[in-house]
Amino acid sequence: MSFSDHSITRKYSLGEEVSPEIGNSTDQLAYRNSHAMSGIDNVEFSDISKREDNTVAPSYQNADGSTDPLATTAIPKWRVWKNLLVICTAFLFNFTAFQSLQNLQTSLNYDEGLGGASLSVIYASLIVSCIFIPPLLIGKIGCKWTLVVSIFWYSVFTAANFYASWYTLIPFSVTLGLAGAPLWTAKSKYVTTSGIRYAGMVGETQEDIITLFFGIFFMVFQSGQIWGNLISSLVLERGNVTSLGLTPEELSQICGANNCPNSTGALQPPTTSTVNLLVGIYLGCGLFAVLFLVVFLDKLKDEGEEKKAGLQLLIATLKHLKDDKRQILLVPITIYSGLEQAFVSGDYTKSFVSCALGIEWIGYVMICYGVCDAFFSFLLGRLIKFTGRIPLFITGAAAHLAMIITMLVWSPNPEQLPVFFVLAACWGLGDAVWQLEINALYGYLFRKNQEAGFSNYRLWESLGFVVAFAYSNFICTYIKLYILLGVLVLGMMGYAVVEYNEKKDPEEIDTKM
Repeated sequence: MSFSDHSITRKYSLGEEVSPEIGNSTDQLAYRNSHAMSGIDNVEFSDISKREDNTVAPSYQNADGSTDPLATTAIPKWRVWKNLLVICTAFLFNFTAFQSLQNLQTSLNYDEGLGGASLSVIYASLIVSCIFIPPLLIGKIGCKWTLVVSIFWYSVFTAANFYASWYTLIPFSVTLGLAGAPLWTAKSKYVTTSGIRYAGMVGETQEDIITLFFGIFFMVFQSGQIWGNLISSLVLERGNVTSLGLTPEELSQICGANNCPNSTGALQPPTTSTVNLLVGIYLGCGLFAVLFLVVFLDKLKDEGEEKKAGLQLLIATLKHLKDDKRQILLVPITIYSGLEQAFVSGDYTKSFVSCALGIEWIGYVMICYGVCDAFFSFLLGRLIKFTGRIPLFITGAAAHLAMIITMLVWSPNPEQLPVFFVLAACWGLGDAVWQLEINALYGYLFRKNQEAGFSNYRLWESLGFVVAFAYSNFICTYIKLYILLGVLVLGMMGYAVVEYNEKKDPEEIDTKM
């Protein structure tokens, strides 16, 4: 697969000692990362063989015959799995809280558009963060402590919901957004690097193992939709939420694609005590995630990393967008990933579910979404070695295309309850493809420049969130659906060009350590 247009092909043979003198900052960082986790200074390449300490001395070659430096570290395989599961668990608890609050924001805080505004501010701040913060923070304190600090700020935002107002939610939406980019960049770097190393241990392709690891991660991560939304539905039902008692005919005229700003339908807010109970549970989940990472996650690299590496990576982030044509072609589909997630959490929950059924049904419908998202994340991660990427991308596009058209023509009716769940389930299938495959595609194409690649990923995905939440309170739902349709088509065209170029003229990669 290709990397940078400016890559220099370097070769080395098995049995040679790895040179610590590396030609550029990205290779240098990769070298330090691969050795910090194993605690060794030099690695000799040899055929895969068991050692006395139950580690593996890997000999791994890419499809083009080149050897990847990150696949040359001797570490116990169980540690790779342990760290992957620790990250999965921490993200599960953290996003059990945040995703459920996000699903409820536009319904809980719909007065003056506070909920939508806070979400828009989060992702606007995330855009700024994507450009400047991840390389600096990761270069300074390492992946582990970047994850810890970032998740802590998610918990602070959760606590701000005890007193939801413009003076509490907006400032802490800014801090959460600034923490979001380093969180996801550090996670993606950790998972990608672990996948590359494990591929070398077991002698499988890096693309397959990276996709497998991301599949496991997103299976666990998306299951947070199940638990978080189950909590919200049980708590909101306990709070005896009431509806306005509109007839199905009246609801069909103001809900679904016909829903416009200031149309609430069956939506009535819960009591303050009910909201506080819900927020308290979510805050406990977030703080547990912080402590779990502190205690159980291994450091991926030296935390004493000098700041210079971070500054070099900041420049690499900006150059990556400018110089790599593949990144530019992937921008539309990456933006779509943000648009579609914002739609299902902010517009589908409000315009379809809350409007027609009531706020207490959001949790149950989104549980269905989360179950399908988690299931297909795991399934697709296993299928890619048999199908490749292209059929999976086509499946995701077809699922969302069908759902967009259905939402445009269907009038929500409380008497057609199963339809709400079917729409959520199919949207979860499509989202599983985008989250898994786009992450894995970035991880594989840009694995020599992970921070820069994943920072760009979060930047453009965040732009999709910002745009979606920004126009949420100003345009009707049918317009939002047409926007989704157009960006999806454009995104698939850009992705198709990337795949065509990769098959036609794959570039050789920089492999020297």
